[in-house]
Amino acid sequence: MFDKLLREEADFKQKGSGWSLKVIETMQLRINIVNPLKGGTYIDLPKHVKDKRAIINVPKTVQEWNEIISGFDSTWNFPAFGAIDGKHIIIDCPTHSGSNYFNYKGTFSIVLLALVDHNYNFTCIDVGSYGSNSDGGIFAKSSLRKSIEENKLNIPEGAVMLGDEAFPLKMYLMKPYARRNQLSKREKIYNYRPCRARRIVENGFGIMASRFRVFRKPMPLLPESVIKLVKASCALHNWLRKKCGKGNLISVDIEDHDTGRTLPGSWRNEPGPCRLVNIATSTQRNYLIEARQKRDRFADHFMGEGAVSWQSRMID
Repeated sequence: MFDKLLREEADFKQKGSGWSLKVIETMQLRINIVNPLKGGTYIDLPKHVKDKRAIINVPKTVQEWNEIISGFDSTWNFPAFGAIDGKHIIIDCPTHSGSNYFNYKGTFSIVLLALVDHNYNFTCIDVGSYGSNSDGGIFAKSSLRKSIEENKLNIPEGAVMLGDEAFPLKMYLMKPYARRNQLSKREKIYNYRPCRARRIVENGFGIMASRFRVFRKPMPLLPESVIKLVKASCALHNWLRKKCGKGNLISVDIEDHDTGRTLPGSWRNEPGPCRLVNIATSTQRNYLIEARQKRDRFADHFMGEGAVSWQSRMID
């Protein structure tokens, strides 16, 4: 250390300062032992963070999925393990991205695909697909579809989720009868029942966009940053839903069974456009016969013992 000081003092003199070092009165030498942090591939969350449920908790057991199915059946009169929908998250055009993010609406976007439970909470999300992907390709390439079909989520056998016209009809995914055809009363009532239940995912997106105003204009961020922002927004949405409960000030759609009208939630009255855009309607037509038959069985059920007293008024 002393030799180092002498060398620095000599260099200082050579620069022509005219100053010289006369004496070093005191010197302190402190030594600390360093223990470098060691990384790993997995670090478990502390219990107090887990208990706050401030993250998206994907159900992992049959019992957890059955609780959601029961909630859908008692609240929305359709026994489903979730309602699925996808939205384009509008972004500024990324540099050197070509047409990857250019969607069918003529804007640039990434896609958020989400499964929502009976209480408007996100249970599974898949975010980051190019906005240019075809309507059928968005779900076909999603990790959610892969996880369901490979039975990685422990979803009860025979259970279904609900989607709209943008999704393919599958044994685990029920969608409405095509409206381009002349529908019978049985088919109209069937269409009303899953559409009523899956309105919950539309309201979930609406609540999030109403609360976080960043979704009300194109995001001037890199796609990687948008993905992180969307994931954080979904997690915060869940946490606020659980923490605030019925004290939430953003209302959702309500049906008036006497008049057959749907009263819009407060999020639909927000000023300015919402930059969450629907994904396009699916053009797939070659559905499995078994999936068609399963939908027909649901339609028969809703005309019989599964009927609700107001369903005919809602289709008139």
